[in-house]
Amino acid sequence: MTYTEALEYIHSVTWRGSIPGLSRIEELSRRMGNPEKGMKCIHIGGTNGKGSTSAYLTSVLRAAGYRVGTFTSPYVRTFNERIAIDGKPVSNYMLASAVETAKPHADAMADRPTEFELITAVGFEIFRRKKVDVVVLEVGLGGRFDSTNIIEAPLASLVTGIAFDHMQLLGNSLSEIAWEKAGIIKEGCPTVTARLADEAAEVIAKEAREKNSAVTVVDLDKIVVHSDTLDGIVMDYGEFKNIRTSLIGGYQPRNIALVCEAVRALEKRGMKIGKEALYSGIANAKWPARFELLSREPVVVFDGGHNEEGVRAAINTAEQVFGGKKAVLLTGVMADKAYDGMVDIIAPHIEEVFTLKPDNPRSLDAASLAAVYEAHGVKATANDNIATSLKAARKRAKELGLPLLILGSLYLYKDIYKHF
Repeated sequence: MTYTEALEYIHSVTWRGSIPGLSRIEELSRRMGNPEKGMKCIHIGGTNGKGSTSAYLTSVLRAAGYRVGTFTSPYVRTFNERIAIDGKPVSNYMLASAVETAKPHADAMADRPTEFELITAVGFEIFRRKKVDVVVLEVGLGGRFDSTNIIEAPLASLVTGIAFDHMQLLGNSLSEIAWEKAGIIKEGCPTVTARLADEAAEVIAKEAREKNSAVTVVDLDKIVVHSDTLDGIVMDYGEFKNIRTSLIGGYQPRNIALVCEAVRALEKRGMKIGKEALYSGIANAKWPARFELLSREPVVVFDGGHNEEGVRAAINTAEQVFGGKKAVLLTGVMADKAYDGMVDIIAPHIEEVFTLKPDNPRSLDAASLAAVYEAHGVKATANDNIATSLKAARKRAKELGLPLLILGSLYLYKDIYKHF
């Protein structure tokens, strides 16, 4: 099987969308010889912050000398990014070979797996072949019935935050969503969480008690941010002083604090990490499309915030690093997102907006999104051509002497990035 054939098979129309449940991934894994068995995993769930936290932990563990497999989603440039070894996407050959291994097993199933279930099995197969020491495993959707939850006893379960997203599948209240996320908590395995709303925290605590899982919660009072600019962040978290990261974002100090607590939990489980690896790992971590600086003249920043919590975090960061200036906005969203609420948050901070349609069948057309901004009193120009819209937005930002904020779906990133 070639790489192109592998991707065609993965994206085949015979694959269905997100269907909760573990029966299909369990059968596929069993047919493949349970590649996940015996793997040391750090399971990361949450509404926002999973990607950055995964990037930090991967970098920290690599700095400590471990061979690390990382499973994340979605990808932002190439599909291979979803399965990485020591921070590098797997080769086309390795991906194609693992898909070729999985294909006959998937085809033989009466209840065939979804695309994400197939990729999960392929990821574990690759990690088995590469003999990784530890897997940083990011949940795809929810947690309890997510295919990554096939693992039995993670080294630690991390919850990065709980907010409203994917309500049609996860529930319409924070407690319902938290119940889904809490499914990654396992018997006797430690849990590390961000500071959560009381409603969500109670659900997590109840699940942890039932599973005899010791819970550590990030102490926000221990976070001291010394600087937060376009060049990165310098901060303390308790006894961890002057932690530096090149990643930008008002949410990054909370993610870093979560990683600090996770490292403590992992060291209690016998992993040898240490402060030096923590500092160098965080300093060297890279994670594209999260308040990423693409240009300085004019200032152009991309952030993949695609729900209300993510958008609010991006706007708060923009206020900080742009010195209170408004920005020109370039944006596109998925039609199934709560974009009205996102516009409510964004509009007061925007001078002018250029809307476009991301390259995805679920995308909202540019004109419809522009109309929502116009209703909020923001001048809006719609153009479904990404290159044309980007050129116009950069030109306008330069004319006004304002930064350009590109905000919305991660599906925009690949087509935006190539112009920089």
